[in-house]
Amino acid sequence: MSEHQRRKQLTEAFYKQTEQDVLSKMETSKEGLSQAEAKKRLEEYGHNELDEGKKKSLLSKFIDQFKDFMIMVLLAAALVSYFTGDKVEAIMIIVVVLIMAIFGVVQEAKAEQAIDALKSMATPNARAFRNGTMETVKSTELVPGDIVALEAGDVIPADLRLLEANSLKIEEAALTGESVPVEKEMTVITADGTGIGDRLNMAYMNSNVTYGRGLGVVTGTGMNTEVGKIASMLAQSDETNTPLKENLNSLGKKLTIAILAICVIMFGVGMLKGGNTWIEMLLTSVSLAVAAIPEGLPAIVTIILALGTQKMAKRNALVRKLPAVETLGSTDIICSDKTGTLTVNQMTVEAVFTHNQLQPADEGISADNMTLKVMNFCNDTQFSAEGDLIGDPTETALVKFGLKKEYDVRQHLAEEPRIAELPFDSERKLMTTVHELKDGRFMIATKGAPDELLKRCAFYDVNGQKLSMTEAQKELVLTTNTELAQQALRVLAMAYQIVETRPTEITTETLERNLIFSGLVGMIDPERKEAAQAVKVAKEAGIRPVMITGDHRDTAEAIAVRLGILEEGNHEAVITGSELNNLSDAEFAEKVGQYSVYARVSPEHKVRIVKAWQEEGKVVAMTGDGVNDAPALKTADIGIGMGITGTEVSKGASDMVLADDNFSTIIVAVEEGRKVFSNIQKTIQYLLAANLGEVLTLFIATLVGWDTLLPVHLLWINVVTDTFPAIALGLEPAEKDVMAHKPRGRDSDFFSGGVLSSVIYQGVLEAAITLGVYLFAINYPVHTGYDAIHADALTMSYATLGLIQLFHAFNVKSVHQSLFTVGAFKNKFFNYAILLSFVLLAVTIVVPGFNDLFSVAHLDGFQWAVVFGASISIIPIVEIVKAFQRKNLKSV
Repeated sequence: MSEHQRRKQLTEAFYKQTEQDVLSKMETSKEGLSQAEAKKRLEEYGHNELDEGKKKSLLSKFIDQFKDFMIMVLLAAALVSYFTGDKVEAIMIIVVVLIMAIFGVVQEAKAEQAIDALKSMATPNARAFRNGTMETVKSTELVPGDIVALEAGDVIPADLRLLEANSLKIEEAALTGESVPVEKEMTVITADGTGIGDRLNMAYMNSNVTYGRGLGVVTGTGMNTEVGKIASMLAQSDETNTPLKENLNSLGKKLTIAILAICVIMFGVGMLKGGNTWIEMLLTSVSLAVAAIPEGLPAIVTIILALGTQKMAKRNALVRKLPAVETLGSTDIICSDKTGTLTVNQMTVEAVFTHNQLQPADEGISADNMTLKVMNFCNDTQFSAEGDLIGDPTETALVKFGLKKEYDVRQHLAEEPRIAELPFDSERKLMTTVHELKDGRFMIATKGAPDELLKRCAFYDVNGQKLSMTEAQKELVLTTNTELAQQALRVLAMAYQIVETRPTEITTETLERNLIFSGLVGMIDPERKEAAQAVKVAKEAGIRPVMITGDHRDTAEAIAVRLGILEEGNHEAVITGSELNNLSDAEFAEKVGQYSVYARVSPEHKVRIVKAWQEEGKVVAMTGDGVNDAPALKTADIGIGMGITGTEVSKGASDMVLADDNFSTIIVAVEEGRKVFSNIQKTIQYLLAANLGEVLTLFIATLVGWDTLLPVHLLWINVVTDTFPAIALGLEPAEKDVMAHKPRGRDSDFFSGGVLSSVIYQGVLEAAITLGVYLFAINYPVHTGYDAIHADALTMSYATLGLIQLFHAFNVKSVHQSLFTVGAFKNKFFNYAILLSFVLLAVTIVVPGFNDLFSVAHLDGFQWAVVFGASISIIPIVEIVKAFQRKNLKSV
């Protein structure tokens, strides 16, 4: 058989084939492979491990950082600055770019941890039959056709088609998202498109055996396993461009167009006016254009994001990739895994039906209640040395319920020990234990599926009375069972029998008959207490929560209703993975807005759901904790992993990790993300208005022949006003209505919401006031003499342009709200930044020696009064404009 044929077999649906067909196609038997054949297949298929994929070199990662458009603009500006003689400016830009590149390389290195984490989950050894004898084999040396033995505690070493399953239960939450271990059976599955969670005759690599024993034939190894498919999806999926990156690239392109326009206009007007050579005008226009570039913007954005991550970390949201901070603020859709994210990932008793009464779990129950006794006695849960419960989640839930009711099964078993048992069997769906009672009699305790157990009950217990089972009583029990099941509760029935003599024959025929029905227990993996409120807040903020889970349809729908994700009875909003398979991409695109709950899904479905929403122009966040979530976490605009229950794979693929696994923390992070975007937007408004004011001042002054500012003045103004106040604006507290409006959407940018018009009129205003002060100084001189008058005018315009930017920083605390509403001095860091910037600006004028270095003159009290009066005037002027804007917004 050729390699191509063998590899083709690995893609077959083995769960649809009989045991003999699978063994035949894998060219093996229950005796296993010979050592020679195993060696041959190992050479053919390769080791049973995940491919690392091609990794970029450190140099390649570093070079990739310079492909960002804004970075290329800055590099061009640095070159121009260098060749026009402004080497200080060029060095500053290069330093900023290098810092950004190094930071990007560090981020990318962290992102490669996902597939490494997948590899680390593999078990080191397996028990396989070689030459007809069971041997311990390195799991990396397993090959298709190997026969592998399984028992409780094992990690599945490869994908297997089961050949035997003795009470075998496998926990597949990492792959399917379903919290309850799956009971495996040998039935051939004929349905097409059956999801992983419903393939009861299969076992998958990296899942865990929690109960029983089994035997399986290896059908897939390495990258040909379900986990391998996930690793392939992780390796092939491209990093989604975040809205922040898209906005910064868009800003860079718009700035480039504006800068080129400035160059052309300045050069053209200068040449028409005459008086300068074309080389002089080219250098002048290019220098002016460079002044328009906010070279500190990328670094300031990085600082604002970094400060945002610190605040989010204090609130249990750990950000792995800086742009994720801002992306959260633009989120339209939160696709949330159910298990461990919206629920506590722990089976819990929620209702008990005993003595013909249905009561919630928090009501009292007596220690001699037989339903309580049976659920604890007929139970294989163990206690660790630390007191933790070990065993099947369903059984540990029953013991935990007993402990809450002050029924410690350890004490009772010490007095009434188990002397025999009938293990759970998937065919009869029952488990029975036998106990020697203190009075010398013997108790038979049985639990299992209600319909199966009722068939074996001849009596029922009401308040200690043994009554004969009637059809009416059976109907009551079955009706109650249905009611509980409709609430997505997993229901188990309890029954018992007291016999005088010790049972000698331990069989289902002798023990599991003429039982006394005692009650029902309903369990569920309950929703987190905070999750429902978080869902409500999300909806109020215009964010749509979507539940994606591997659980059954009814369970998923019930939890979604309890959380408020779904309205009761809205069955059309729920879809299963198999139903999704029947929809084409075009059909799904039309209907994606209809669905709020996805049940029984596979990893491919999750990625498809995320992409469908993204194609609708939505910014999508995806939460998850399992291996199965990793591809979707990486595909989403922001992947959110779970810090406590999450696998290292899901964390490695995430942009952010929740330290407390709490869904409500996401909403806290969304609020912080919206604040971060708002503050970046304010910073951009501040920087661009300042730069526009500088450019217009120089442009107009150059055209009319005024000597207003020198290059050193522009450089120092940019250092003291563009740095500290801009960073401080990033620390502004969130505005009160930040969670009261809908997400801004992917199509919005930094100029939306009136920012562009504000930048233009405020930049024009800064230039007009600065030039006005220059004219005033020329026409109303304090000193005499041409040189003195022009020195004073130059100094006053320099001081005004610097101070007006500091006062204008107060204006941009809010785009539309009044300064007096948001609070002028609430941000202490902002206050210190303004004070520091003012001191650094004033030093160049008032400290002897510095004024010579900066070619400025000393100003007297009157001149300082003019400068301050003119500079501070920008606050009332902008306040008046904002008042008109708010009035117009209300009237719309």
